[in-house]
Amino acid sequence: MADTIKLITLGIAKGLQDAILGSLRVYKLDHEGREEVEEVQQTSEPRSTLAKRRAEKMKGMETKTSTKKEEPKVLQRIVLCCAWNGGVFWASMLIFNSLLMPLIHYMTELLFNSSSSQNLVWARLGPMLSWTFSTLWVLPLFILSKIVNSLWFRDIAEAAYRKSRGRPQLPSLSKMIADVLFSIVLQIFFLIQGMLARYLPIHGVGELVSLIHMCLLYSLYAFEYKWFNMGWEVHKRVSYIETNWPYFVGFGLPLAVLTALPSSLIISGCVFSILFPLFIISGNEAAPIQQSYCEFPLRLFSFVISISNAIFHRANRGNPPSVRGTPAGSPAKHGILKDPNKTR
Repeated sequence: MADTIKLITLGIAKGLQDAILGSLRVYKLDHEGREEVEEVQQTSEPRSTLAKRRAEKMKGMETKTSTKKEEPKVLQRIVLCCAWNGGVFWASMLIFNSLLMPLIHYMTELLFNSSSSQNLVWARLGPMLSWTFSTLWVLPLFILSKIVNSLWFRDIAEAAYRKSRGRPQLPSLSKMIADVLFSIVLQIFFLIQGMLARYLPIHGVGELVSLIHMCLLYSLYAFEYKWFNMGWEVHKRVSYIETNWPYFVGFGLPLAVLTALPSSLIISGCVFSILFPLFIISGNEAAPIQQSYCEFPLRLFSFVISISNAIFHRANRGNPPSVRGTPAGSPAKHGILKDPNKTR
C-alpha cells in the first residue's frame, strides 16, 4: 500500500513537472528548427570554389523568397492567441466593469445629487447596461473566440509537432471526421460527469473527484493533438490516460486550479484560452512513462464511452449496414468506439 501511494505521488509530481517545464520549450522550438536547416545546408555544401559561389547566389535568392513565404513561428502564434483572449476579450470586460460602469454610476450621482431618485435610476440603468453589454458584445465575442481559438490551437499544435517530430500521420478523411465527432461527444459528457461529481454527498470528496475529472480532461485536451498526429485512435488515448492517471492528474492540475479560481465562467474561459497553448507545447514535448504507476487503472471514462456509443449507434441506425453489421460510415466501423477496458 505504501509503495502504491509513493508511485502515485511520484506520477503526479512528474506530470506537474512536465506541464510547467515543458511550456518553456516554446522558446527553443523555433531556434532548433533554424539550427537543423543550417546544419543541412552546411553538410550539403559543395567543395569546389565555383560550386560554392553558385551555392551562395542560390542561398541569397532563397533567403529573399523565404522571408516572404516563411511561416509564423510557434511563439508568434501563441502571442497572437494570448493577445486576442487577454488583450481584447478579457480587457474589454475589465474596462467595462471596472471603468465604464463606475464612471456612469458616478455621473448619475452628480446629476441626481445622491437622492433616492438616483438609486431608482441606477437600479434600472445598471442591469440594463450590463445585459446590453453581455448580449451585444460578450456573447458574440465569446462565440467568435471559441471558433478562432480552436483554429489557433490546431495551428499551434501542428506547427510544434512538425518542428519536433516531423510530418504527422493523418488518417483517412472519413476516419478523421468520425474520430473528431466521437471525441467531442465523449469530452462533453465527461465534463458533465465531472460537474455532477461535485454534488456527491460526502464533504470534500465531491470537490476532489470533480478536480480529478478536470485534470484528466485538460490533459486529454493537451495531448490529443499529438496523439492524433501520431495516429492514435480515441480508445487508445483514453486507455492510456486511465492506465497512467497519476501522471495526467499532475499534468492537468495547474490548468484545472487556475481556471477554477475565477467566479465567472467567461473569465475562466479566458484564462483557459490564454494558458492552454503553453500546455499544448508541454504535451507535445512530454514523454510519459510507458507503464502504470499503480496496480489499478482509474476507469472514469467507461460510462461516458457507453453513452457516446449509444448515441452514435442510434444516429447511424438508419444507414445501410456493412458486411459485419456495423452501420456504414459510423465511427465504430473505424474502430474508435471500442471500450478501452475491453482492449486490455
